[in-house]
Amino acid sequence: MEKFAIVGFGCAGYHALSSIREAGNTAQIDVYSDTDMPPYNPMLTTYYTADRLPYDGMFPFGTISEIAKSMDADIITNTKVKKVHAADKSVQTEDGCIHSYDKILIATGASAFVPKNFSHLKGAFCMRTVADAKKLRDAISRREYKSAVIVGASMVGIKVAELLHKKGCQVILADMAPHIFALAAYPEVSEIIERRLTSMGIRLAFGQAISGAYEHTDRSGNITGCTVQLADGSQIETELLVLNIGTRAATGILSANEILIDRGIVVDRHMRTSSPDIYAAGDCCQGNNLQSGETQIIGLWANAGLQGRVAGRNMAGVSDETDGNILHNITHFLDMDFIGLGDNRLTGDVRVYQSPDKGFYLRTVLRDGKPAGFNILDNYGISGILKAHLIKILRGQPCRFSPEQRGRLIRCGLEESFIDKLEVRQ
Repeated sequence: MEKFAIVGFGCAGYHALSSIREAGNTAQIDVYSDTDMPPYNPMLTTYYTADRLPYDGMFPFGTISEIAKSMDADIITNTKVKKVHAADKSVQTEDGCIHSYDKILIATGASAFVPKNFSHLKGAFCMRTVADAKKLRDAISRREYKSAVIVGASMVGIKVAELLHKKGCQVILADMAPHIFALAAYPEVSEIIERRLTSMGIRLAFGQAISGAYEHTDRSGNITGCTVQLADGSQIETELLVLNIGTRAATGILSANEILIDRGIVVDRHMRTSSPDIYAAGDCCQGNNLQSGETQIIGLWANAGLQGRVAGRNMAGVSDETDGNILHNITHFLDMDFIGLGDNRLTGDVRVYQSPDKGFYLRTVLRDGKPAGFNILDNYGISGILKAHLIKILRGQPCRFSPEQRGRLIRCGLEESFIDKLEVRQ
């Protein structure tokens, strides 16, 4: 009987396990997890922290025991993997045990990035894991914070800013990037969002690095606040500091001498690494960016699921592949919706649609007469159609909207004359 290992049990690991079984493969499967929790969605942790989601709501696939039983897998919890030896296809745990396998999937995800100039802080918070969410939730339930600095104007950062703002906290959102959502939004769209935020009383500190921070304590050693230092020499005093600076692919269990690693583990269309029978999926790996043609980490829940399914089927002996994905983000915050589709660095002819009666804004960039990206404010109903449209364009497929799609776009507030501009005439 074949033996498979899945190292890391998040979205990618779960979908790989599920796909192996759906393919009819009966291999023995060991799943290694460094926690005792089932797979969870990191983007839901902010909803739990804000009391908008029960604890169990972060775990969409059920409990560990339910998954283990339905998938006939040995899920080894609270066990850290020290090394995956690609050459001999073995997994070494921290207790020194080494187990050999026929095929191994690396699905270790990514961890929150804390720069060295913040690593000494004891009272700063991150928001990535369930443990992070519980820590922040407990803190804001015990103490009424009057001020907070959120470092990182990302999709997660804005959700943390939202929950603290709604609790009456004076929030400052800081980032060295010049605008909010710098990796997803066009500058003009960022400016619209920023005007809305400042009108609500949220302060913004963009365009300069945060050089460091130091904490204040009372006579008992309890942390009472923090001074955040900006690169221009100015300082911000705050009672609460939350770091959402970004993530880094968790690749430390691999040797770069055995497997090709860039920012993440480099994989092909089948989710195979450079080492035979070693696969990778999810936020730890670089798949194909369908738009640029380069390998890139696209750290999104849906992308991790897709990569996990492709990896699982190939491990099971069923040939499958993905040509990649595009950069796409969707988030709801402070009664706003933002959707970014495609690479916001690409330039070209700009088309803008603003619907006063429907209350939404759409900005697209056309290159050679074809949409290359979209930003949408306050109309998530059109995002799925436009994402599928953009992917078809990149794949060279027919790029006309179906009557059903056109009808949906019209119902959501787009005028037919603007819809015509988005189609590609052959």
